[in-house]
Amino acid sequence: MKSKSVAYILWLFLGLFGVHRFYLGHVWYGIFFFFTFGIFGIGWIVDAFLLGQEVDLYNSRQIY
Repeated sequence: MKSKSVAYILWLFLGLFGVHRFYLGHVWYGIFFFFTFGIFGIGWIVDAFLLGQEVDLYNSRQIY
């Protein structure tokens, strides 16, 4: 299970490089964020609102 607090800490300090996306297993989004600096900061801001849902979705997929 992934932690929301860890995801938000990664987002806050390394989010422009996509580290929080790598943490959740979204490798291609992470690479895209890395080379565009969080889609020029816009994607980084949007992720502030969507990150909690992304962690919940990841955890729900891992319960099987």
